[in-house]
Formats: sequence, C-alpha cells, structure tokens
Amino acid sequence: MTPTRLPSPADAADARVLADAVAEYDGVAALSEATLLNLEGGNAHHVLRRDAHDRLVGYAQVHPDGVAELCVAPDMRRRGLGSALLEKASRVGARALWAHGNLPAAQGFAARHDLAVVRELHRMVRDLSPEDGHDPQLPDDVEVISFADDPDLSALAALNAAAFAGHPEQGRLTVEDLRARMAQPWFDPEGLIVLRDRTLVDRPWAAFHWTKAEAPVAVLGGEVYVVGVHPAYQGRGLGRPLTALGTAYLTRLGARSVHLYVDGDNHAALRTYARLGFGIERTDVLLALPARA
Repeated sequence: MTPTRLPSPADAADARVLADAVAEYDGVAALSEATLLNLEGGNAHHVLRRDAHDRLVGYAQVHPDGVAELCVAPDMRRRGLGSALLEKASRVGARALWAHGNLPAAQGFAARHDLAVVRELHRMVRDLSPEDGHDPQLPDDVEVISFADDPDLSALAALNAAAFAGHPEQGRLTVEDLRARMAQPWFDPEGLIVLRDRTLVDRPWAAFHWTKAEAPVAVLGGEVYVVGVHPAYQGRGLGRPLTALGTAYLTRLGARSVHLYVDGDNHAALRTYARLGFGIERTDVLLALPARA
C-alpha cells in the first residue's frame, strides 16, 4: 500500500470498478467527479490496497490541496482497511476527508479518528413537470447563446474564475480542467448556456449555466452543474432566469427531476433554491483530520 502519483491504466480501471460497487452498496457515489478525473492524470496521490487475490479492495486519493476521498469494498469493511488508507493518505498530505452522504458508518469512522466537520455540501432536488420546459423571459440587456454557438474555452475559464473567485474548488479550474470535463460522455455544448451583454459592442459573457445530463436522464435526472454570474452582473436578477433556462433544457431532454449542490454556509443560495422548489436530499461533509504530531 505505497502511495503513487500516477496509477496504471489497470489500477485506474479497478478503482472505477470499486467505486461503482461501493456506490451501489451505499446508495451514494463514493468518489467525486474530480477524483475520477484524476485517475486519468493530474497531481494527486493515489493509495491502493489489494487482497491476496490481487483484487482492489481499498482506494484513497489525496488532491493537491490536501483534500482526500477513500472507499473500501463492502465485503472488506470493519477490518481496519479504512484506517490504514487514512493513515497512508495523511502521510502524503491529506488534511481533510470527504464523507459523501454522511452515512452512519462514516460518522462512526469520523468519531474513532477524531475527525471534525468543517464544511457541509447539500444536494438539493426538485421534480420537473412539462411546464418547466418553457424558457423564461430574460432582461432586455442580455441575450442567450449556447457553447455550441461560441465555443470559447478561454472566455468560459475567465468567467468561471471571476464568478467563483472565493470558491475553494470551482474557482481554480483551468482551461485544461474544463476541457477534461467536456471530454466526458455526458457533455453537450447545447447544455452549456451563456448570457451575453447585448448593450456592449463586444458582447461580453455575463453569466453561464452548465447543465449535466447522464443517460438515462429520465431515471437519473438532470443536474444544475454550475451556475456562475460575473461580479459585474451580480445583483441584476440574472440567477433565477438563468437557472430556469437550464431546467427548461433538461426538461426538454426528458429529465423528470433536477438536482444541484450548494455549500451549507451559502445561505443566500439555499434560500433562492428553496424558493425555486428545491429541497435538501442529502448532505456531504468535509472532515478535518487532527494535526499530526
């Protein structure tokens, strides 16, 4: 169980198989999208544990910012594998650990290792109806296009960085990070909706709504993947119609529900989405590790 910076293709494939098995057993994804993308390359540390038959039974990943995720095969739990993975992860810089769904087993693990909740991430969801398939009316000073109309990655990266300047993960995405996400099977440029300022000659990008629809969308639902508004355009009432543009697009694709993720301390966003009919379905927690002696 020696940490590595670049897993082999076989290790990466086995990690995905393990993550799928854990997600099916627990009812919640074991590894985030960013962690799965790091299996293809990046600067993360990877810790793998195999059994006597060479089956991958435990996996941990430590991101460059010190945030880690780990999972253990359901039939190998309560044998100290999670503790061993956490110890190895801490030795390569892990300072915090995500517990997706904050399940009872994760709460017990946190208590045994003196892990403290330092962040909450709520998954909010609401049902969609045919009426949600109609586009909303927009303010007169903006126009709507899709990324298919103007596939400018640099403009998207700049807008994302400005909109999420204070966000610990989203604001740091680079052009290459965005390109990696666009290479995923679910990406559709028509589902990346952009608002431009029509009052200025150069039509600058003011806001965007990136939707996510994984097949079968009627079963899995759609996702408000990212909604970002440039600081210069915040406070102009763009958030509500921008969100509705995305949910209309997802409804027309056949989605029967839509979900999104909101930080627990973003009270304004929580109130906004509650008014739009979203309710909290589950909560992921970020757990801080105790300082190493």
